[in-house]
Amino acid sequence: MSAIGVVSSCSCLRPGVWLLKPGMQKMSSFGLHTAARCAAKDYYEVLVLGGGTGGITMSARMKRKVGAGNVAVVEPSKTHYYQPLWTLVGGGAKQLATSARPTGSVMPEGVEWIKSRVTALDPDKNYVWLENDSKISYKYLIIALGISLHYEKIKGLPEGFHHPKIGSNYSVHTVEKTWKALQDFKEGNAIFTFPNTPVKCAGAPQKIMYLSEAYWRKTGKRSKANIMFNTSLGVIFGVKKYADALLEIIKERNIAVNYKRNLVEVRADKQEAVFENLDKPGVTEVHQYEMLHVTPPMGPPDVLINSPVSDEIGWVDVDKETLQHKKYPNVFGIGDCTNLPTSKTAAAVAAQSGVLDKTISLVMKNQLPTKKYDGYTSCPLVTGYNKVILAEFDYHAQPLETFPIDQSKERVTMYHMKADMMPFLYWNGLLKGYWGGPAPVRKLMHLGLK
Repeated sequence: MSAIGVVSSCSCLRPGVWLLKPGMQKMSSFGLHTAARCAAKDYYEVLVLGGGTGGITMSARMKRKVGAGNVAVVEPSKTHYYQPLWTLVGGGAKQLATSARPTGSVMPEGVEWIKSRVTALDPDKNYVWLENDSKISYKYLIIALGISLHYEKIKGLPEGFHHPKIGSNYSVHTVEKTWKALQDFKEGNAIFTFPNTPVKCAGAPQKIMYLSEAYWRKTGKRSKANIMFNTSLGVIFGVKKYADALLEIIKERNIAVNYKRNLVEVRADKQEAVFENLDKPGVTEVHQYEMLHVTPPMGPPDVLINSPVSDEIGWVDVDKETLQHKKYPNVFGIGDCTNLPTSKTAAAVAAQSGVLDKTISLVMKNQLPTKKYDGYTSCPLVTGYNKVILAEFDYHAQPLETFPIDQSKERVTMYHMKADMMPFLYWNGLLKGYWGGPAPVRKLMHLGLK
């Protein structure tokens, strides 16, 4: 698999910045560092697989429970990315460099960084194999391996990205190509895609479409652009309240939506995109494009496919309320790599981290978990350079909103929360294990404390 196909993590965060847990008062403004090395020992009380959002925040929490030197994170990447920012990078509103920090700088102090890749899991014997054929055993295992991108499942990709007019906000290698294609647009079709697989942050494929439309209006090119959203889904968004609001925006901005259309081939040399009609299997249609934004097919990491810890598809098989593995009581999962039936976002990871913290604490005491995750997830739907619809919802696709306002309305305040406040909270709160989702603003509102 090419490098383009393996960058993975999560993509959205939940609000509530100003009501932080007391522990955040202890946060340093300086990045904490632990040196990367091969495993210093072959056993850890808590072993975390993956150094993305879920892995880093849980390692910070676990270190406070079991002490320095007793927690390790297996993560091969030298750089940690705050990927929710990539929507704005692709739209030219942020610089890619601001989304990146060295992995060592976000690794919690006292947590061992094992700079390697896990190649196999043996939960019956409580150990994992690493790529150098060494094995690490554990008492408790947290799986936070994210989701894999599969551009190669689209004929003509990833090599098609070497041509102009095509980009993707889902990879560090292609997000800046989106901005270039957006700037270079002259006249014709601008096509934005959504694949026929689970994805991380299901709102992201259309966020860049709204930013592109706004940019072309600003630069006088809008009348020359035929904007198309070709989605494999049958709806614009999975929660009706927000879907209704988005459909109004789509109508107002004269955007064409083609449902049940799945991108199967890119002929980048001819600027042609081939879509399968999912209602008519085998029937395809070809569209010429002046700009193409690709959301790639996604799936579980290879190491989880056919693993004892995974379901039949390859997602880590956990209880949807406690995040404890359904078969192995000392194994837990968090984030995009799990089969939790909710949208895969960093907002979900934040909420899950607080629940998982409580779950593991009770398991360590030989008690049954009591804290329950309700499937909360969130996606700040960017609809312009200063507008966001803040979607928040649960397992049942019902709104689960934080603020006493209609969050289906476009708001400037929510845009600044996404663009400016959330990155600070991510680096200084969530990754340090001091933020398990937003403070209970909703509960305070229910109590009348406004």
